[in-house]
Amino acid sequence: MRETLDFLREIVRRDTESGVYGGRVATRFPPEPNGFLHIGHAKSICINFGIAVEFGGVCHMRFDDTNPETEDMKYVESIQRDVRWLGFDWKEKLFFASDYYEKLYELAIRLIRDGKAYVDTQSDEEIRKGRGTVTDPGVDSPYRNRTVEENLDLFARMRAGEFPDGAHVLRAKMDMGARNMKLRDPLLYRIRHATHYRRGDAWCVYPMYDFAHPLSDAIEGITHSICTLEFENNRPIYDWLVDNLFPEPRPRQYEFARLNLDYTVMSKRKLLQLVEERLVSGWDDPRMPTIAGMRRRGYAPEGIRLFAARIGVDKANSRVSMELLEDAIRDDLNVRAPRAMAVLRPLKVTITNWAADRVEGLDIPLWPRDTGKEGTRKVPLTREIRIDRTDFSAEPPADWRRLRPGGEARLMGGYFIRCDEVVLDPATGDVLELRCSYDPESRGAPARGERKKTTAIQWVSATHAVPAEVRLYDRLFTVADPENEEEGKTFKEFLNPASVEVLRDSLVEPDLASAAPGDRFQFVRLGYFIADEIDSKPGAPVFNRIVGLKDKYRPQRP
Repeated sequence: MRETLDFLREIVRRDTESGVYGGRVATRFPPEPNGFLHIGHAKSICINFGIAVEFGGVCHMRFDDTNPETEDMKYVESIQRDVRWLGFDWKEKLFFASDYYEKLYELAIRLIRDGKAYVDTQSDEEIRKGRGTVTDPGVDSPYRNRTVEENLDLFARMRAGEFPDGAHVLRAKMDMGARNMKLRDPLLYRIRHATHYRRGDAWCVYPMYDFAHPLSDAIEGITHSICTLEFENNRPIYDWLVDNLFPEPRPRQYEFARLNLDYTVMSKRKLLQLVEERLVSGWDDPRMPTIAGMRRRGYAPEGIRLFAARIGVDKANSRVSMELLEDAIRDDLNVRAPRAMAVLRPLKVTITNWAADRVEGLDIPLWPRDTGKEGTRKVPLTREIRIDRTDFSAEPPADWRRLRPGGEARLMGGYFIRCDEVVLDPATGDVLELRCSYDPESRGAPARGERKKTTAIQWVSATHAVPAEVRLYDRLFTVADPENEEEGKTFKEFLNPASVEVLRDSLVEPDLASAAPGDRFQFVRLGYFIADEIDSKPGAPVFNRIVGLKDKYRPQRP
């Protein structure tokens, strides 16, 4: 029985088996180089490149660079880096819409000669008003019936730079009464006296996205033009252009639901606003939904691909829970990240019946049994250790399972210790030290009786531990849908003031002193962490929390 395919793959399978494109499959990923890619783009990348791989085809990387005022080579470079990092390769299939400017100009002239395009001299406001509304049809431009000769002359003079920005536009002669307002004589070209990052000042007329995109697909021989649902109303323009300018079999557009992820924003404009207003540290801020941010946060490309596979391909827009992303990242990291111990908020513990000069190396597993991996690391245990402050309570609740006055807890991989004395700061009453005794017979012995009710706690040797900075990242916004702006509020007012906490006095196992930037670990009982790719140095590690262990997130409104 054939495996059930999503609707996009079913379309490609049908076309491949019917031979409509001679068995070819050619998709494309067509970003505009005016910003950094985010997790929504990652879904599109996985779909377009994934389908090409699965059906033995190719996926083109094409930059739709038709707006010289917003595009930059730094975005081209970052996008290429992100796609490669996700695990995909376009090989020699790298293209730019700006390489087709001459060809696109010739195709525009063909439309003019065929009486299917005209130069409009109305202002932007006049064009907008003339389009009508969703209930009222548009009104023909007074320039709609210019002769072919006049249109060719004006368009050539636009190309030659005779007119200022906004003086004329080229429009398709479609249907001003169409119910789909996109079809009411859409713009094809506009004048922009701006320097293009690749073409310099060679051009002063630039094609609109709706013109350049379908025709670039046709020029490249794309078979399946897969895009997000927001372009569904643009599809008739796509079809009209390729039908009028290219023979069959020509590319066809198919739409899928874009990714809307809880507790973040996907708008390029809003992400740029966060960066420019310094509300985040940059495009690679680990709280950002950009691929650069997620890479620095510590997500592995395999985890993102797993997430994309799990959410699947839908035809209707919906919101995706952040837990789905975090679960995929955890499942990937479970077999990728060796275990280590870290104490984020150290509390001094002295084991009073342990000799001052005694150092015992404990062999502790690097991996849990469910990973199928083996290996241990040696962790030194000494008289003076540090545990996390959150693992001790002077007045614990009834269900407390960690250390308490007079109570016991196991040191992970080692012995049971009993808290015999609590040393307080006489001025503040804060806990300064716990004085404990250990049970020499308890190492490796199964817990019995009351000990079965306790939890093993992480620890480090005070004399061997490595100081580390630890950055605890949380969700960037306090509400699931910050773009659903309430009356009088903008998305920025839902920013989470506690989205990052920096701990500069944390301690980690001695082996982590040599952690290289990009090395990932599970700090047991705390979550998954990565040595920051920029700030972490051997001997002075800086760790970012990638994702916590499974728990319930309870957002707090500001």
